[in-house]
Parts: sequence; structure tokens; C-alpha cells
Amino acid sequence: MSTETSKAQDAVSAGLIANPKNGDSASAGGVFTVTCVGADGVEKWSDTFHNLVVNEGLQDMNSKYFKGSGYTAGWYLGLVSGATSPTYAAGNTLASHSGWTELVPGTAYTGNRIAAVFNAASPTLADPSEVSNSVAPSAFPMLVNGTVVAGAFLTTAATGTSGVLFSVGSFTGGNKSVDSGDTLNVTYTFSLDAA
Repeated sequence: MSTETSKAQDAVSAGLIANPKNGDSASAGGVFTVTCVGADGVEKWSDTFHNLVVNEGLQDMNSKYFKGSGYTAGWYLGLVSGATSPTYAAGNTLASHSGWTELVPGTAYTGNRIAAVFNAASPTLADPSEVSNSVAPSAFPMLVNGTVVAGAFLTTAATGTSGVLFSVGSFTGGNKSVDSGDTLNVTYTFSLDAA
């Protein structure tokens, strides 16, 4: 006579998988809009393009917001030269940016870099929050002819290289042509979004 035996065994295993990342995040970015208006008041062309917010700009924003006291800032827009095809890097500063050059204020357009006056952050208590100088775009009265403009940048300095470079970007379709007497109206919009 044979005897068969069997043994049943159940095993239960439990574990916890933890997500090391916090579920909340934020994204930030800026957009330039440049419109060329001829001496006759007729729009010649317009372009909207995203920018690179450089490391110096990010550091400045965090330092002023989280560590600053009684902070006020003057902001200025400048133009990128179209003499070459520019390249940008996160490590660019106003004093050091080997991949691009500034379109020379006072020679290519009237005056220094043009002030950008931003509105209050809007929409109120909503996401995303935006600031822009769209109510009064910065106007560049051009003094030169040809394919001279490649893009724009935002800085804290009206002149020189001692200010903070916040962001820089190029037109979507390549460098643009202007005529002496044209005006370039430049708007910068910066958005913070709880993603």
C-alpha cells in the first residue's frame, strides 16, 4: 500500500514602493514677440519665439525672490546681431557669450537697450501666472538696412556688460531684415506654471 502525502504552503509578500520625487513641480519659460513696422506705419513682419533662460538668470530670480529684501529691478531688452547664426548656452552671461553678439545700440538703433516695463503678474491667483510688457512694447527705432537682426535678449543693464543676462532667443525662421526708419516692437512674456 502506498501513501501519498502533500504539503500546501501559502506565502504572502508585501512591500512599499516609494516615489522619491515630490508630486508638485513648476515650469517656467519666456516668449519674445517681435513686430517690424515700416516708416509708413504698416507691419512688415512678426515672429514669436521661445527663449533660453540662462543659469545666471535662474540664479538671480531665485536669489532675489527667496533671499532678497526690498528688491526692485530695471529690465532692458536688447537685440541679437544677425551677422552670423547665433548659438546660445546655459552658461552665457552678459559679459561672456561667445556664440552670439549684440546688435550695437546707438549704431544699429537709436539709444541704449530699451527699457521693458512689466505689468503686474496675471491672471490674479490663477495658474499660470504671467508678466509681460505687452501694454507698452519696447520700441527699437532702426538706423540700418539689411539682414541684421537674429533675436532678442533680456537683461538688467541698459548699457555695458555688468548686468545680469536673464534670457536670450532667436527668430523661428532665421535672421530678419530691416530698413532704416523701421521700428521693432519687442514684447517679452514670462510664465510660471504649477505643472
